[in-house]
Amino acid sequence: MRAYKSDFLNILASRGFIHQVSEPDALDALAKSKTITAYIGFDCTAASLHIGSLLPIMMLYWLQQTGHRPIALMGGGTTRVGDPSGKDESRKVLTDEVIAENLKGIGAIFAKFLKFGAGPSDAVMANNADWLNSLNYIDFLRDVGRHFSVNRMLAFDSVKMRLDRQQELSFLEFNYMILQAYDFVELYKREKCVLQMGGSDQWGNIINGIDLGRRMESAQLFALTATLITTSSGAKMGKTAAGAIWLDANLLSPYDFWQFWRNTEDGDVARFLKLFTLLPLDEIGRLAALKGAELNEAKKVLATETTALVHGRAAADQAAETARKTFEEGALAETLPTANVPRSILESGLSVLEAYVLLHLVVSKGEARRQINNGGLKVNDATVTDEKMTLTLKDLTPEGVIKLSLGKKRHVLLKPI
Repeated sequence: MRAYKSDFLNILASRGFIHQVSEPDALDALAKSKTITAYIGFDCTAASLHIGSLLPIMMLYWLQQTGHRPIALMGGGTTRVGDPSGKDESRKVLTDEVIAENLKGIGAIFAKFLKFGAGPSDAVMANNADWLNSLNYIDFLRDVGRHFSVNRMLAFDSVKMRLDRQQELSFLEFNYMILQAYDFVELYKREKCVLQMGGSDQWGNIINGIDLGRRMESAQLFALTATLITTSSGAKMGKTAAGAIWLDANLLSPYDFWQFWRNTEDGDVARFLKLFTLLPLDEIGRLAALKGAELNEAKKVLATETTALVHGRAAADQAAETARKTFEEGALAETLPTANVPRSILESGLSVLEAYVLLHLVVSKGEARRQINNGGLKVNDATVTDEKMTLTLKDLTPEGVIKLSLGKKRHVLLKPI
């Protein structure tokens, strides 16, 4: 591992964040000698961020913890275009009203990780709609577009991949890399921001911004990317059969969030403890050295510490205790995720297939049928064998709920109201 002199780069390197750095010696010297400002952009395509955004959020966290100034750039403008990086098809075009609503939900997440204010290292929440939405197209083409080579743009992976697969790439999306580069220049002019960070798929876009900053402002700007996270089995992190792992408790309960991390593959425990918790490296080393069944204790620590960062310590401890009661004591924990349904639905009977889809335990009735065939669904701890089964008031436990389970780890209580 490369040795860095600045606390910022040293911590990112030792915890496994760094994939590529442009001019690492110059950036290291700058970060050691003065407070630097860096940003990461987040598009507003959904009402919340999912755990794919947790790694860049942690990069901003460590930036601030080592005395530097983070900018969380909300893509109020670029979301109207859509980043083609890693995509096989165009994003759905969102209305300004939807984007504004998404911005509210996403912005609330950052307050859990960053300190905002007017101090030298206090975080800034910016929105590129402030400068992109009012651009004059002809002026933009003349002042910014002239610095971009179409030949070079066509060679970028985000563009080349779509063209090689003969997937349509709209002119709207083709402009995304120019707008992102312009964001970097604007943040340099407005906030003296000298570093853009992001996932490794953003390297080309960030380098565009560095080049544009040099051409337009004679600025020395820097890029730092992290490896895109996949599990040790090669799967993309953050996607499950039931959908995305959201950072918003209204979209995914803290208990289900905790369970996601508890189910981490053995080979990923040490890496995820470094990336997604604040635990000291020597403690992580001790946990990572556990073998066999003892490694489950490390997974519980990972689950609790990561859940505490996102949802707070109380919610994390409650999730851990709920799991302990459910799995170790075999008790029906009242703090399991609960979904309310009108009592009249159970009076007339609710299809078990519909119930599992309703509770987001599976994505479709077809998936529920497959789970039944594999013995993966249980109602009140009894395996479901009949896909035509209906749930009624007779299925209520003494606690007044119906417990629906997917496998051994996911449980939801159905409660009539």
